[in-house]
Amino acid sequence: MARAFGIVTSSGTHIKVEGLQQYRPIGAFSFLGRYRVIDFPISNMSNSGIDRIQVYVITKPRSLAEHLGTGRHYNINSKRGKLQLMFAQNSSENDVYNTDIASFYENIEFIERMHEPYVIIAPSYMVYAEDYRELLQTHIDSGADITLLYHSVDNAREKFLNCDILNLNKQKGVESIEKNRGSAQKRNIFMDTYVMSKELFIELIKKARKISSMYTLPQIVNESSADLDIRGVSHRGYFASITDFNSYYNANISLIDIKTAEGLFNPEWPIYTKTNDSCPTQYLEGASVKNSVISNGCLIEGTVENSVIGRGCQIKAGAVIKNSIVLSHTVVGENAHLENQVMDKWAKVIHGNEIIAEEGHPGYIRREDVL
Repeated sequence: MARAFGIVTSSGTHIKVEGLQQYRPIGAFSFLGRYRVIDFPISNMSNSGIDRIQVYVITKPRSLAEHLGTGRHYNINSKRGKLQLMFAQNSSENDVYNTDIASFYENIEFIERMHEPYVIIAPSYMVYAEDYRELLQTHIDSGADITLLYHSVDNAREKFLNCDILNLNKQKGVESIEKNRGSAQKRNIFMDTYVMSKELFIELIKKARKISSMYTLPQIVNESSADLDIRGVSHRGYFASITDFNSYYNANISLIDIKTAEGLFNPEWPIYTKTNDSCPTQYLEGASVKNSVISNGCLIEGTVENSVIGRGCQIKAGAVIKNSIVLSHTVVGENAHLENQVMDKWAKVIHGNEIIAEEGHPGYIRREDVL
């Protein structure tokens, strides 16, 4: 049995992905054709031997509940482990009350019942691979009260603007947590991943509730930085934070490159997901596919370049798709032209339309829409 249980948090109310988030939480977003974003934190936990996991969701839980199921496809043994979906919505009047601390407090009895002495908390809206066994052992060996995972970047002026950053001293001690305001290129992006004892976690939840109903976990940890020993651990490999529409688009497109994908996908560290039986994709006469990720069950007669195509899509003769993300069960009709687009599930472009967005500003085709 692992010495830690896992918590996967929902995206904060400050994070908005226009269009896609109208129908599902970020954790349920389709990713790279066959995955959901939440598959990555749960797979990290499962591969690390953590088989008691709580997944928190605030709004629109249906698609996430359907995808997670019992957790069997994450290799979680139902006899000794459990994947729990925790519902929490404290206020429909004002989103400022719907914080991670509020969610934890609403379900605190389930946290208190956990037998494991440590907790590992990870976000449902970040994509990375990490061995939490090593992270937990590093935490224990250091004697720190809290260990935080971060990723060093050199493009923080333009990217990760909805993320927090860690200010570290020379010994990798965390001096403070603050928002990335785009004031410097080199920053340590906080990956919203924590390791601490269960007792300290419960103490911080209760302390935060007493201070403010709007308090979040990063805020109470930052508030406690003068009194607690908080350490930072650097992450290596691929990292993406899906906090807006562009970051979702860019994360998918970046992984078309095989060298980039090798920083995330490792045969020894599988990413689990819910699978379904479908036939291989059929490439008919006239089809042309270059530098793309194509999922199973598609029927392709047209041209696809530098794009991600989800399961069960139809690309008709003469259709052209470039630099786009096409989610599952969509139809791109004859002679239609899509460029720099995100096309949501069950949408159809059937009238030969030309839909082209400016590079760097991808467009969105709504779910179930017909164009």
